[in-house]
Amino acid sequence: MSYIACLCEGAAEQAVIELLLDAEKLIFTRDEMLEGEPLRCRSASKFEAKYLRKGFSEKITIYRILDSRRERFTLSTVYTKKIDVINVITAPEIEMLIIFTEGKYNEYKKSGKKPSDYCKSNLKHPNVKSETFIKEYFSDVETLVSAIIEYKRVSNVQAGELTLADLLK
Repeated sequence: MSYIACLCEGAAEQAVIELLLDAEKLIFTRDEMLEGEPLRCRSASKFEAKYLRKGFSEKITIYRILDSRRERFTLSTVYTKKIDVINVITAPEIEMLIIFTEGKYNEYKKSGKKPSDYCKSNLKHPNVKSETFIKEYFSDVETLVSAIIEYKRVSNVQAGELTLADLLK
């Protein structure tokens, strides 16, 4: 059996992944995941120390859910053959899912604001980055799935880059 590690940049990303996992919308399940849940760990060295030194003989695929294309995650050479690291980019920010759900993409583009700032000031969602807000806002997971698909449709996805839509069943 191979294992999946899903590393989330922040609380909002983690909430999105948990919602999708619970609704069985992802290409992997909790049973396949290290610890059975998304992990909050951005450092390769800390990930190695906490999870890889347990002596896994199976292959591990790490999905990193993050908005930065430049953030590096370099594992020790001893692990490079046994681990695939796949970046899943949510650029510019995961809050774009709310903007799409509200049908405000064109207004957002005109605003010149960062997505989280637009959600806070224009859409009046002050806790837009909180896990509780995301889970309540997307309590209907189909709404979340639709936003993820629309986000990919209008995004400037770079060659070889994955988005949340690529993790959907």
